[in-house]
Amino acid sequence: MTSPVALITGGAVGIGHATACVFAQRGYRVVIADLSGAQDAAHTLGSEHIGVSLDVTDEAAVRDLVSGLDRIDVLVNNAGIGDSHLPSVDQEIEDFRRVLDVHLSGAFLLARECGRAMTRSGQGAIVNLSSIAGVVGLPRRNAYGAAKAGIAMMTRSLACEWAGSGVRVNAVAPGYARTALVEKLVDDGRIDLAAIQRRVPQGRLINPDEIAEAIWFLASPAASAITGVTLSVDGGWAAFGDFGDAS
Repeated sequence: MTSPVALITGGAVGIGHATACVFAQRGYRVVIADLSGAQDAAHTLGSEHIGVSLDVTDEAAVRDLVSGLDRIDVLVNNAGIGDSHLPSVDQEIEDFRRVLDVHLSGAFLLARECGRAMTRSGQGAIVNLSSIAGVVGLPRRNAYGAAKAGIAMMTRSLACEWAGSGVRVNAVAPGYARTALVEKLVDDGRIDLAAIQRRVPQGRLINPDEIAEAIWFLASPAASAITGVTLSVDGGWAAFGDFGDAS
């Protein structure tokens, strides 16, 4: 019997790579799909894992990748890009569309192609990456928030449609995580790290490994009765409703 296969988009760095490490350690053959660095990232996991260069908005490339796999047991839709953080009146529609295209349209394309294979085999799990930005309003982050809220709703829709075919679809909504992207935003002065940590009830950023473990849980047999949910992994960010600092 061949090992189960997990396809992880945006798996070369950050949350995606942390997730790839978890699945590889637990017996999966991992396919890392990323715009750059995929092969090097896969090499760090071992010779049985592969890395593929992929633009998730390229429909033909997505179809070719999924059809070329001998099996697909888990899809983790993690690929994404940052947004402009500009005042809304200064935002360009091209930038808005690009963020929606990568985060939401790309996730749909991967889910659609993997869903075809999974529904035929009668089993599979998809975990999409939403965000706290899809739950609460973050000023200036219109495209990113809209995309992440869309992912949460698409998760519910696909879960209801495919449940009878043995395919579960869930999402994880991370808070601010200790990734290179967030560190760059801090260095560029776009976000205030101290203020963010005060806003989180646990008083800290989330580690990528913690998010990876939540993704693993939702994809694993331990979550066999769970579908259509968006699990917050945010240190209590979305739960906090009082005024002032949370921590």
